[in-house]
Amino acid sequence: MIKSVFITGANGFIGRALADRFRKLGATVRGMDLAADAAGDVIAGNLTQPDGWRAHAAGCELFVNTAAVVSNNAPWDLYRQVSVHGVRNALKVAIDGGARRFMHYSSCAAFGWDTPEIVDETWPTVIGEDFRYGVAKGASEHLVLAAHASGAIPCTIVRPTDVYGPGSRAWLIEPLKLVRARTLVLPGHGNGVFSPVYIDDLLDGTVLACTAPQGAGQIFTIGGGYTISCREFFGHHWRWAGRKGEVPGVSLPLALRIAGAIQWFNRKRGKNDETCPDSVLMLARRGGYSIDKARRLLGFEPKVSFAEGMRRSEQWLREVGELR
Repeated sequence: MIKSVFITGANGFIGRALADRFRKLGATVRGMDLAADAAGDVIAGNLTQPDGWRAHAAGCELFVNTAAVVSNNAPWDLYRQVSVHGVRNALKVAIDGGARRFMHYSSCAAFGWDTPEIVDETWPTVIGEDFRYGVAKGASEHLVLAAHASGAIPCTIVRPTDVYGPGSRAWLIEPLKLVRARTLVLPGHGNGVFSPVYIDDLLDGTVLACTAPQGAGQIFTIGGGYTISCREFFGHHWRWAGRKGEVPGVSLPLALRIAGAIQWFNRKRGKNDETCPDSVLMLARRGGYSIDKARRLLGFEPKVSFAEGMRRSEQWLREVGELR
């Protein structure tokens, strides 16, 4: 078993959960994030300035990169600096520090939004001006695979699907805020495809992917193995907030026009949030993702049903005071 792990983005939703999992497995864990956390042995830093945290990563057997620009509405230069050049920096730190494996978190967004019903790891990554988060993730994968192919370091890529569960801001806390503000409106009338994976299942798949010899040089989609509609997923937030009926929705063309207009207006005011066409496309995806490769090569099998995952999520929201 791995004895030491270094995690970038160690204070994030996935990074913190992964650190806890490896500690439970007996590993020592160190990390880097934008803000330090002495209790978790996390120092302050970012992917674009590796000299500040290079020494902290030295000597760890496994290097896990979770750090990225987590936004659908960032400028191209920021994606390039962090999700491309930053990943290159992380690879160099891992190699120079003697890591034996580099594990990189990509995203199912790398497949794009307009895919067939179910796609696997052989589907091309998205390119173009739209869906920038996915384009940047696909570009980051190229650097990781190139490092593996050159023999510089064994690498593994994990593409999580839509990760939710206790600690999730993106899929629990933020949607709940939108419901309360009466601003949650689903594109495509809520018929977009959502592919949930509970955080504990993602951690199971990640540990298998980065510890199994057969995981080296591979890309694995780690998900729950099923799809639901966005209407069904966000219907939970709707009911948690005490709303009646169903989450409101509009057509995809109308949603794109509205989001584009709001984005333009926000930029004029110097404001930047996640209201943009790419966020609309994220909730209007047409297909899901196969996890057959992870099942076949890793023996991965998700354990937490959607009903159980949402029950645990609701319980956590009540414990942290988001629900009463």
